[in-house]
Amino acid sequence: MGQSKSNKIQFEAKLITIKTWTILKLPKEASIKLPSRALTMVKGIINGIPFQEALEPDGKGSHWFKIDDSLQKATKIKAGDNVKVEIEASKEWVEPEIPEDLKKALLTSKKAADLWKDITPNARWDWVRWIRAVKTTETRQKHIQVALSKLNKGMRRPCCFNRNLCSEPFVSHNWVLLDQV
Repeated sequence: MGQSKSNKIQFEAKLITIKTWTILKLPKEASIKLPSRALTMVKGIINGIPFQEALEPDGKGSHWFKIDDSLQKATKIKAGDNVKVEIEASKEWVEPEIPEDLKKALLTSKKAADLWKDITPNARWDWVRWIRAVKTTETRQKHIQVALSKLNKGMRRPCCFNRNLCSEPFVSHNWVLLDQV
């Protein structure tokens, strides 16, 4: 009998601030052990407290995620702290936060809304990331209209979307996570 291989990835990282967000950026040597360079769902432990989170690609071959206020409070951590982290990839995807403008658009089409409910959380993450990853309100509205059209045609995911790049415009530029600021 062979030994069972642990899928847990352990590392230490210093929490950084980008704009007003506290960010945990995985060291590349930890990120490379994940099953994908794209958005990856993980479960893990920070300073002894369990969490589940979607790790966003940083556009440089690694991953990151925002440490929200509730996780900071539970773990008693803040920007500048070094933290001990243990993660493993999870097949259980948490639902993405659906932007209000997308929610309103989905209400205009029963067919698109029904398909939205039928697709996987991972696919919903792709749509949300594709819609939010633009610089202007006009382009965002265009993406929402294109998403509605594609969902109405039965397309379950956006096409022509590089899932390995950072899609959070608040903390990125040209699809790459900003440096600490």
